[in-house]
Amino acid sequence: MTLQARKDSLSHMLRRSALRHRDRQAIICGDVAWSYADFDAVVDQLARGLASRNIVPGDRVAVLARNSHAFMALRFAVARIGAVFVPINFMLIAEEVRFILENSGARLLFVDCTTAETGLAAAPDAVERVFGLTQEDGGEPDKSGVASWRALLVDGAPVEDVADRQDLLQIIYTSGTESRPKGAMLTHDAVLLEYQSCIIDGEWTRDTVTVHALPLFHCAQLDAMIGPALQIGAINVITASPAPENVIPLLDRFAATAFFAPPTVWISLLRSPLFDLHDLSRLERGFYGASIMPREVIAEMQRRLPRLRLWNFYGQTEIAPVATVLFPEEHAARIGSAGRATINVETRVVDDNMDDVAPGDVGEVVHRSPQLLIGYWNDPERTAEAFAGGWFHSGDLATIDAEGYLTIVDRKKDMIKSGGENVASREVEEVLYTHPAVSEVAVIGLPHPVWIEAVTAFVVLRAGLSCDESDIRAFCSARLAGFKTPKAVHIVDALPRNASGKILKRNLREWALADGAGDSAGG
Repeated sequence: MTLQARKDSLSHMLRRSALRHRDRQAIICGDVAWSYADFDAVVDQLARGLASRNIVPGDRVAVLARNSHAFMALRFAVARIGAVFVPINFMLIAEEVRFILENSGARLLFVDCTTAETGLAAAPDAVERVFGLTQEDGGEPDKSGVASWRALLVDGAPVEDVADRQDLLQIIYTSGTESRPKGAMLTHDAVLLEYQSCIIDGEWTRDTVTVHALPLFHCAQLDAMIGPALQIGAINVITASPAPENVIPLLDRFAATAFFAPPTVWISLLRSPLFDLHDLSRLERGFYGASIMPREVIAEMQRRLPRLRLWNFYGQTEIAPVATVLFPEEHAARIGSAGRATINVETRVVDDNMDDVAPGDVGEVVHRSPQLLIGYWNDPERTAEAFAGGWFHSGDLATIDAEGYLTIVDRKKDMIKSGGENVASREVEEVLYTHPAVSEVAVIGLPHPVWIEAVTAFVVLRAGLSCDESDIRAFCSARLAGFKTPKAVHIVDALPRNASGKILKRNLREWALADGAGDSAGG
């Protein structure tokens, strides 16, 4: 009896929020507006429907869909019956989706209008049934083989919360350099402790009004933003696109006080002609992650949004995902830093022998935390490798100062080795962002017969401004050592990015190599 009374889970968390904030607005999406009590009731209805399909604790339920109120109801309904949530990147092709469905052993797949075709192509031999979720605009898939999620809304007595803190909550498949993604297994406990870190260090309150525009299949929006916001009783506006023409009017209409986006999306908002046509003065808290915010962009944001305070959240899927935080008051002196470990995380920077590096020296970031994954799904070898030495190996290279502040140098795979010297792509990018004509930039290393790898920059110019390769290289050579100066510069219309807004350097590398831009790099 004592143990039963002490049970906790993500579903218990929502029940508590519904009791504390019963009539307060929880979810707004398109024409749908749910109070916390409404939201909890819909989750109960959907949980009963899943149970009626014989989904039992431990079963995997996958979703391939864009942001919507229905997506969030499914997320909590799966948790309520003790099943395991498997969100899938909606930009994947059918073969990639099929791998995740088969690898995870998902029994059901949920899609929407935009993903139904891919989901059906991936699902025939992988899952028992495909259901269609309602989108932001109210549309649902109208395809043979896809049943409406509304068929699973079943009235009845409250559903018993069967999961406990140590049970598996979700499997999130991480991208990476490997040929196949790996499924990070996160428990209820790991995610709830991460919410605690975000609420305290991110200063979430029940008075927060926030727009969620980045994909909910990604842990950053799902577990660093909307999860903590629901726990604290905030108002959550859900939308499916981070495009400026969609986000800016929503921020204005709902008087949003907080917003999260990677630097690329923040930059797109600043560049939009809509920015100055709408009232964004209520924005008080801005969150970013995935990469460092360029110094020049921060300065512009401070000029144009004077009330906005910025937090840098650094981490990764495997730590649920926030590991460190740079607070607003720390930005002036430490722009470019990822901050220090959040309250439930211990972080070090180590050498290959797992010894702490000296302040200022480069090493790998490792973590110890109850927020961490319990392993990779059906992959004991990569699990053992990730936890070698008793700490989780992030794969990120960084320096750490005497006060514990991290500065991320690069992903191991993105460190450029040119002429026997290590070049951090981010250092070159920071310099390029100070060029008055540069809007966005990505720097990678490409094969070179002399330098082994040539520092190569891909640059998007600001609207109405122009410059050429020689101008960019001259600008860099005046500010960087010769071995760090780009050997080649490509002026492009746009940079490839994933649905979360993160620039896909591997796509640039593939394009450049296919186009013969590698060995032909100058210098």
